[in-house]
Amino acid sequence: MFSETPVVSLQNAFIYQDSKLVLTDVNFTINKGEFVFLIGRTGSGKSSLLRTLYADLWLQQGYANVAEFEIHNLKNRDIPFLRRKIGIVFQDFQLFTDRSVNDNLKFVLQATGWTDKARMKSRIAEVLMQVGLSSSIDKMPHQLSGGEQQRVVIARALLNEPQILFADEPTGNLDPVVSEQILKTFHEINRAGTAILMATHDFDMIRKFPARVLKCENGAVIEQTSPTYGL
Repeated sequence: MFSETPVVSLQNAFIYQDSKLVLTDVNFTINKGEFVFLIGRTGSGKSSLLRTLYADLWLQQGYANVAEFEIHNLKNRDIPFLRRKIGIVFQDFQLFTDRSVNDNLKFVLQATGWTDKARMKSRIAEVLMQVGLSSSIDKMPHQLSGGEQQRVVIARALLNEPQILFADEPTGNLDPVVSEQILKTFHEINRAGTAILMATHDFDMIRKFPARVLKCENGAVIEQTSPTYGL
């Protein structure tokens, strides 16, 4: 039986970028299997919020629980264990340019404790099939288009079967047609049971793929209930 515990829960959380307070008294939950867009102007705190949730920034005040890890009490040594329960998709890919797709993915598995070569090979094949890149396993990143590289990044984020994917402007460097393909991939992943929190400026995509929307505005995170999402 599935746990009803939210995969993300924040209570009275204050989000800082270094010493600068960017979001005040943040309260929201994301349930398992939920898809949520995170919107807001540049500099409104979207990236800082995401970075806090995957423990790249410390939560200095308030409560946050992500994938059953208490972020406000997290020790440095526990961060790798949190990262095995979540997936992170960056706008700028952050692939090793001197390694093949296979070796990029194998590196993550090895870094998160996988040792069985047959299981690693099988899992890499599974995630590449999931994002439609089975035939690109031996290619180098420079041999792939921007959209294909982002699919590798998504595959990398899926390797450890995360409870939630955090995606920071994943279509920001892609053209509209490729962006829509990437959003469809995210929705297929979501339908398979993985929760997603996606920061985006792409309001056309939100209209095409409607979901719950959280908005960073004036130092707060609010539920966006209006059918129009423009800023």
